[in-house]
Amino acid sequence: MRILISLTAVAACAAIAACSPAEEAAPADGAAADASASAGAVIPPTGSEPVTREQIYAAAAEGPEAFARAIYGMYATGGPQGEPPAPGQDPIYSRTLNALIGNDFRAAGGEVGTIDYDIFCQCQDQEGFAVNSMAAAQSDENTAAVSVVFTNMGEQKTAILNLVREGGNWKVDDVEMGMNESVKDILTEAAEGQG
Repeated sequence: MRILISLTAVAACAAIAACSPAEEAAPADGAAADASASAGAVIPPTGSEPVTREQIYAAAAEGPEAFARAIYGMYATGGPQGEPPAPGQDPIYSRTLNALIGNDFRAAGGEVGTIDYDIFCQCQDQEGFAVNSMAAAQSDENTAAVSVVFTNMGEQKTAILNLVREGGNWKVDDVEMGMNESVKDILTEAAEGQG
């Protein structure tokens, strides 16, 4: 079932990207023009001002694509900066994903858990990170999927961010990588194996 949903989300994202106009007319006021320009813009290139966690948190209130652009903008501008929140307490993730991450961390005795890499870049290190394409599809008021194709260390990868709206903000509820890898499924299987 998850594979069918994932393939449907990818197809919807691809359809949206294919049907999107190459250029949109510029809005009249400056703030709206800046928003329009950034909405169609490629993720900021390496060397741009780093994207902060605060900017990601702010983008979570804007919409699914803005949220995903902010997350991947962080990687395109040098990667995560500063100390991340404690495992299981990250405002980027949904309550469910935070619970799974926190449980996995505690089960590992505070050491590296089941997933020993960054789920957004599917890596431990990054170099030459660039986002090649991004497409968002919102299935209803509180769920969306964003398909991201990116290159890191010369290797092209795909991620599908499954997002949910909680408390007015978008949160990452799962990250699907490659063909059949789901962060949520990996952590759920690990939790079931602990029992």
